[in-house]
Amino acid sequence: MSLPHLLWRNMMHRKTLSLLTVCSVALTVALLVFLILCSQGVEQGAEKGYGPFELTVGAQGSSTQLALNTYYHVGTPTGNIPYEVFAQLEKEEQAEAVYAMTTGDNYNGYPIVGVDAKYFLTRYGDKKLEAGTVYLRTGEAVVGSHIARTLGVKVGDTFRGGHGLLHEGEPAEEEEAGESHEEHEAHAGFLYTVVGILPPLHTPDDRAVFTTVDYAWAVHHSQQGEHKDVTSVLVKPRSLLGAQTLKTKYDKLGNAQAIYTSKAVADVVNVVDKGSQVIRIVTMLCIVLAAISILLSLTSAVNERKKDVGLLRLIGKSRTFVWLSLIGEGLLLTLIGLLLGLAAGHAGSYAGRDALFDFSGIALDVWRLPGEEWLLMLGTLVIGALASLWPAMKIYRVDPLQLFRS
Repeated sequence: MSLPHLLWRNMMHRKTLSLLTVCSVALTVALLVFLILCSQGVEQGAEKGYGPFELTVGAQGSSTQLALNTYYHVGTPTGNIPYEVFAQLEKEEQAEAVYAMTTGDNYNGYPIVGVDAKYFLTRYGDKKLEAGTVYLRTGEAVVGSHIARTLGVKVGDTFRGGHGLLHEGEPAEEEEAGESHEEHEAHAGFLYTVVGILPPLHTPDDRAVFTTVDYAWAVHHSQQGEHKDVTSVLVKPRSLLGAQTLKTKYDKLGNAQAIYTSKAVADVVNVVDKGSQVIRIVTMLCIVLAAISILLSLTSAVNERKKDVGLLRLIGKSRTFVWLSLIGEGLLLTLIGLLLGLAAGHAGSYAGRDALFDFSGIALDVWRLPGEEWLLMLGTLVIGALASLWPAMKIYRVDPLQLFRS
């Protein structure tokens, strides 16, 4: 009898316990795979989430809230600042590129962002649109690839926006958010036309609708003349010294704040890492439980295997064959659980990636195997081998004749 056939027969002899052991390993591995992919998504999003805009100017308030709303389209703006702040920044020699941004409205829950179309050239280079052209006039819009895929939006489609970050068609919630009847009428009377679809950028910009900066002024007729406001200003400084000079200067304004974008994003990542530590502790407990399940499964099989092991040793099977027959069952159970867990982790992440991206802006690179995942595979097999070792040594050290007689 070959070794693989013997291992398979032993495992099938105790189907229920074997299945439970495989499931415990698979669930633990799947959870770890999802956590690894999420951690990788957060790190990649933090690295390229704000592009070259090392400085951001916005209303007084939380710097992390300002960065998250401006670049990740998450949460609400900290407020508005006068248009004159943007006009002044445009004239600064230390600023290589400056873009005003207006936010606060949504299309089916996705944020509508007003920004000059040159923003895409500065941030993404000369990438071509997936379809159509960039917006030039008020009311024209370019839609992110995620929105186009999720909602089936095409060039030439028209839509109306809603106030705030609520879904359209929820008037009760809009009223709770403070939208007046006049504001509702203003949004209902303003029609957007889709003139372009962005290519997949793998950033939160995939889940936003972009249009001209003055859309907010056109919708909210109260903002006219000298009272125009913007939500934030994105600044690409010419140098680090220039960024420091601009920050110092605009921090002194009483109606605005200037933040280092990278620092604000790093603060968010640190908070996420602290939360992930709690999840890692729970996951470690799952790993321990999976190892215990393997140990209990093999220990309970020791008495059943005594006669088989004694017979193998009496008929002259090599020490290596006998040894592998003892620890091989645990390794086989671990390997099957590992493969099922990897498949389940990646498949589950793929199934939920759009929902996660909608909710948090975290993009998962589902089909890539990061270095941590290779370590996970190795560690899982090592734990399976260690859990199999004690039952194997317990039965292997007994005299073969005594094993057979028992």
